Amino acid sequence: MKNNLVIVGVFAGALIFGAGGYWLGKGQSGSTAASNLAPVSSQAAAKPASGAPGSSGSAIAVEVSTVKSVRMAQGLTAVGSLRSDESVTIRPEVSGRISEIGFREGQRVAKGSTLIRFDTSVQRAELEQAEANLGLSKSRLERSRDLFTKGFLSSQARDEAESNFKIAQANYDLSQARLTKLEIKAPFSGIVGLRMVSIGDYVKDGQDIVNLEEIDPLKVDFRIPEIYLKQVAAGQSLQITLDAFPNQTFQGSVFAINPLVDTNGRAIVIRAMVKNVEARLRPGMFARVRLLFSDERESVAVPEQSLIPVGDDQYLFKVVDGRAQRLKVGIGQRRDGQVEILQGLTAGDVVVTAGQLKLRDGAQVKIAAAAAPTNNAKSAADATKGASPTATGTSPAMKAGGKS
Repeated sequence: MKNNLVIVGVFAGALIFGAGGYWLGKGQSGSTAASNLAPVSSQAAAKPASGAPGSSGSAIAVEVSTVKSVRMAQGLTAVGSLRSDESVTIRPEVSGRISEIGFREGQRVAKGSTLIRFDTSVQRAELEQAEANLGLSKSRLERSRDLFTKGFLSSQARDEAESNFKIAQANYDLSQARLTKLEIKAPFSGIVGLRMVSIGDYVKDGQDIVNLEEIDPLKVDFRIPEIYLKQVAAGQSLQITLDAFPNQTFQGSVFAINPLVDTNGRAIVIRAMVKNVEARLRPGMFARVRLLFSDERESVAVPEQSLIPVGDDQYLFKVVDGRAQRLKVGIGQRRDGQVEILQGLTAGDVVVTAGQLKLRDGAQVKIAAAAAPTNNAKSAADATKGASPTATGTSPAMKAGGKS
């Protein structure tokens, strides 16, 4: 028993001795690490890190543009659709079999020209029958009048003869009208579209045959907010651009203004007229309409990418003495990627067009030089070699890290 107690005591003493040595060594290493880190921390406190605010390397690289003075026509931009000046789908009023088609698809036809002719054999026979009955009734009426004058015929018989003549006349007119309906003529001059029937087809009354369009001039229907009602009048000029002709502008004028304001969108529906002498424009095309309110005026404009929308307001950064100045501006018309500035800037000011997300009011900025296009690899290499670290995307800290 005593031997066991002795063994346990020796083992416990060894554990205590080992634990004390471990904690003693850890304390010495901690003091050594603290003494080594102290000089470094003092150096970091004495010298600001590269790129920190207030240091020489804190300038933010941005792209800029100079505010220009331009002439802009004052107006409103809207979207609309082109419509034919006159448009109709040709449909027969009576049923029949087509015997003749008097046009070619896509051809221009004159007003009154025959487009479709139906088989008229039955209707002509009915017309001849009605004409014969009309002649007989007319002869009976003349004899009745003569006999009534001489006193050989009663007034009732004369009245019956007159009634029969009128009935025969009505039947003749009806047969002639039915025969006329079997020939369809162009109601106005225009261009016929694609027909949906062929010779020999039996068509019913009201069936679509072909469309007829008058496309010179063309109409343009578009909508504008009701707040501009006082600024719109018949005869007002406008400009139209289309995706099919991106580099061309077509002139037009306001033709009519719908007196009813759309209650859903509180918009005014306007119809304008556009000349289409060469028939280049077609109905149904999407159009961008610029309604001109007044003559052109001198304005200042900036690129659209320089604006920073905040709620309903627009802001931008102006570069003054190497620092960014945040300004609230009023904008006007937009045209070809440029925005008219109504207040806040003057011609010659410099505004930031790229890099605004990194800026704050009063921040130091550095204008990034745009790389000029080169024709060979040597020029490109020279340009890359002479570029600043910020322009090439390599910071001094990265270079220092590469050397270490």
